[in-house]
Amino acid sequence: MIQKDARRLKIKRSIRGKISGTTERPRLSVFRSNKQIYAQVIDDTKGATLAAASSLKMEEKFPKKEQAAKVGELIAKHAQDAGIQTVVFDRNGYLYHGRVKELADAARKGGLKF
Repeated sequence: MIQKDARRLKIKRSIRGKISGTTERPRLSVFRSNKQIYAQVIDDTKGATLAAASSLKMEEKFPKKEQAAKVGELIAKHAQDAGIQTVVFDRNGYLYHGRVKELADAARKGGLKF
């Protein structure tokens, strides 16, 4: 398991070397654990989180992919409430597949552009 985590962190460092969120186009960062999924819209120049959503406070239980889609819709809504239209997507070293892809597709459907 250590090799798997080390591989993800190596990919994450590579991605973060190329991607940075600005005030005009903040970074949409995704983190997934075994049970939950989290998304944040971050302005790296200020070091501030502008919007956040997670599956922690959902009352109903859904399959993980549906959970990710709901979080994607939530983050899009929170970002638009904060006046954000376009973002840079940071998959955080995870493969663009499964829950990460569901979250991204739902965020796009919710109105975010990336």
